[in-house]
Amino acid sequence: MNVWLLALLGGVLIGLSSAALLLFNGRIAGISGIVYSLVKRPDWSEWAWRLAFVVGLMGAGGMAMRLLGQSTASPAGTRTLLLAGLLVGFGTSMGSGCTSGHGVCGLGRLSRRSLVAVITFMTTAIITVFVMRHLSGGAA
Repeated sequence: MNVWLLALLGGVLIGLSSAALLLFNGRIAGISGIVYSLVKRPDWSEWAWRLAFVVGLMGAGGMAMRLLGQSTASPAGTRTLLLAGLLVGFGTSMGSGCTSGHGVCGLGRLSRRSLVAVITFMTTAIITVFVMRHLSGGAA
């Protein structure tokens, strides 16, 4: 299947799932907030849907990679992945949300705060990839 078609299909599914969560639960599909509520501050009245959402994300991603014959292994080392995870966690805390919350849901609601956050995320990602690929000689 064409890569562009897969990306389009993935984007449509993400949009539909975040719209369904907002429509049926009145909740924003911000992954960092959903995971945070599962791990750090469990609200037992909302625990089941949050767990189902996270398991569904991981399961769907794993199934898609399996169907497409792609490896789930990362070319980055363990230290790099741990550092990246800590930086992402710090960034989502500092930015009051993650790329899914701001990028998918916030921009869809025309939030100015989300627009600033997404511009910041994207600028940081572009700089990181440039540094990793062109200045440090590593793969990003």
